[in-house]
Amino acid sequence: MLLVTCIPVSRACYWGVCDSPMPRAWQGALCCEHITNTGLCSSPSLLAGHNGLVAAAYLQRAGLRTAVLERRHVLGGAAVTEEIVPGFKFSRASYLLSLLRPQIYADLELQRHGLRVLPRDPYSFTPLLEDRSPPRSLLLGHDMAQTQQQIAQFSQKDAQAYPEYEAFMGRMVLALDPLLDAPPVDTAALGKGSLLQQLRNLRTLKPLLQAGLALGRQLPHYYEVLTAPISKILDHWFESEPLKATLATDAVIGAMASPHTPGSGYVLLHHVMGELEGRRGAWGYVAGGMGALSQAITRAAAARGAHIFAEKEQLPKDFVQRIRRVDTCSPVTKINVAVDRLPSFLAAPNARHGQPLPHHQCSIHLNCEGTQLLHQAFTEAAQGHPSSRPMIELCIPSALDPGLAPPGCHVVSLFTQYTPSVLAGGRPWDEQARNAYADTVFDCIEDYAPGFKASVIGRDVLTPPDLERIFGLPGGNIFHGGMSLDQLYFARPAPSYSGYRSPVPGLYLCGSGAHPGEQSWEPEPSWRPAEGRKGHVEEVQHHCPFLPSCRRRSDGSSRTQCRPGGYQGFQTPLMRLVKVTSPTQGCSSSMPY
Repeated sequence: MLLVTCIPVSRACYWGVCDSPMPRAWQGALCCEHITNTGLCSSPSLLAGHNGLVAAAYLQRAGLRTAVLERRHVLGGAAVTEEIVPGFKFSRASYLLSLLRPQIYADLELQRHGLRVLPRDPYSFTPLLEDRSPPRSLLLGHDMAQTQQQIAQFSQKDAQAYPEYEAFMGRMVLALDPLLDAPPVDTAALGKGSLLQQLRNLRTLKPLLQAGLALGRQLPHYYEVLTAPISKILDHWFESEPLKATLATDAVIGAMASPHTPGSGYVLLHHVMGELEGRRGAWGYVAGGMGALSQAITRAAAARGAHIFAEKEQLPKDFVQRIRRVDTCSPVTKINVAVDRLPSFLAAPNARHGQPLPHHQCSIHLNCEGTQLLHQAFTEAAQGHPSSRPMIELCIPSALDPGLAPPGCHVVSLFTQYTPSVLAGGRPWDEQARNAYADTVFDCIEDYAPGFKASVIGRDVLTPPDLERIFGLPGGNIFHGGMSLDQLYFARPAPSYSGYRSPVPGLYLCGSGAHPGEQSWEPEPSWRPAEGRKGHVEEVQHHCPFLPSCRRRSDGSSRTQCRPGGYQGFQTPLMRLVKVTSPTQGCSSSMPY
């Protein structure tokens, strides 16, 4: 007998297979009506984020009957497409694709199930504010000669060093990439069991040792990348501030960290570990928005429905205490904008015909003239104030996928930071505060692209509390927990709990809160059980035991932490009785969830 379940413990999706006998707490609820009527023990994958959908697809592929529940009206968690402004289809939270593992594409045949990826080349555009006409800009793409020519505007030395830097980072990615597909070393198990069992446990060290051997004599230099501030690493390689600031955005994006924060180098490495259609480090748009990715995975899962019951469980105090100390603070505010024309940048004005130019398909970096600007933006947020000159990553997916907006119009995605979860003085993010910050962002864009504000038709402003409330992202954190070294590998989500096993027998961690912590805005590790739609969920008691209240240190070099006591209700039951009153017939786009 098998038990398949997804229960939102510690904000990361737990799923697992439990050999007979079932956990005692569930036997009474499951062994009567459920097993008698269905002949199969099956319980829900709670919250259909893309990680949960992938897990359901693999379990279904292995022959298990799985059911997926989602509390929102749309499948995919944060990887969704929503029409917030009539006629404009937004990737409302997650907006770019890269970190989905290549074998998942192949195993689940996602292309056959409708996934179409739109690669970007060039991929990065950084316009500058300068007292010259026109101001300069930096355009990076996959053509190394053209990229060097762009860098040479600012430094011939940097142009010559850039290929060597790319090769250096590429070697590190190749060495560490296998670790992403291997479970972390279970340090607690290494010294346990019989001698034979201990020898078997030592085999889990193989990927780690292989990574060390692959790095060879360069290991000390790569260790520095993992532990040092990214500003130190980039200062070693380059001298031009626009190039360093552009590269540094990948080291701080989604993290309440400055380029001067120790360990920020790993976050940059994490963002170049992805792969898209065989190209390392590439990022692209999904045709139809990120929801099309979730729909492709959903179709691959083809899960059959089942009646579902779950009984109360309690979390061990040690687990509770460790998870309470996890840093989940986020600096991110996502703004989705509908515009009636393409932004025209002073550094690269639009053509007369108004059609997208190569730089419009890029991630466009604003307020990135130098790393000190990024640090200043972080410092303001660390003191409880939204950045007065925030770091802005502007993307226009409709430049490559025009079906996302009406003819001549476009959808604009603004990934901005830094914004504190709680404003100075304990003030909440009310509508006035949201609009004030959004106006600041729009004023900044207007400096680079005059006329942008006049082109705006509508906007959707999502602060860190909004990202948590709507998508279940803990603290609004796109990684479901900080990517600092103390929360990686065998310390993710916490020491002694890195082997994917939860304290609840038969339940396993599979979301971004577990190793390797890949980002995709996947909200599956929400603590909020499914709030069912009429006719499908008979009873659901809402629990939200993981509401972080963040405290920031005053010095700019330290990361934020969540204060003890910021999480409520850990001793409450994980779930109340959840009963699906009508079996689902697969998880397709026609699903009512």
